[in-house]
Amino acid sequence: MNLLRTACLGLLALASAPVHAAPAAPPTAGDTAPRLDLAALIECRQRVADHDAVAPVVADPLKAVANGMQPLPPTNPFMSEFRLAAPLTVFGQSTEYVAVSGASIMAILDVADPRPMAKALALEDGVDTPEKFMAGREVVSRDVTDPRTGEPMIESIILSLSTVKTHPGKTLAGCTYSLDLPAEDEQAPPPGDAPAGTLPPSVNTLPEHR
Repeated sequence: MNLLRTACLGLLALASAPVHAAPAAPPTAGDTAPRLDLAALIECRQRVADHDAVAPVVADPLKAVANGMQPLPPTNPFMSEFRLAAPLTVFGQSTEYVAVSGASIMAILDVADPRPMAKALALEDGVDTPEKFMAGREVVSRDVTDPRTGEPMIESIILSLSTVKTHPGKTLAGCTYSLDLPAEDEQAPPPGDAPAGTLPPSVNTLPEHR
């Protein structure tokens, strides 16, 4: 897998439907779904199963507001943007804005130059020009079984930083969650080998951040 290509897709090319602004409203009485842990999702401390809860929240302005996320008018066709009811601290930076794009959830940070932050997070540079910066690192790669199909999959979690033209002076920092098919030479073992779901995990955790 080309990790930086995946990160680019997550931050720039995975279009999600723009969400238009909606007035704030309290959660409905029957809404008992747990609130999203935005900081954990953005800092790659969750799993694909946790990220699955993001899509229905983004698609429903009432659910977004119930999670402290006020939908904003779209400024980028590839992202849905939200203002938070309370500031959020991620990667040592405080922000009131987050964005969702396909499998990626990101904080919009007041960081004009992302390079020092990318170095601190041990990210691999993908694009570094005066017009564009992109860096990423796969922090989790583990063997799992797709609960819907029973097929062996690779759970991949990628941490990325990016700049975008629609947000000058800002850095998008966040995480892309995906289930990927194994490479052809890593397909499921033949009968008699380890059964699906028992493959040893391979996890690269984030370094300590101060």
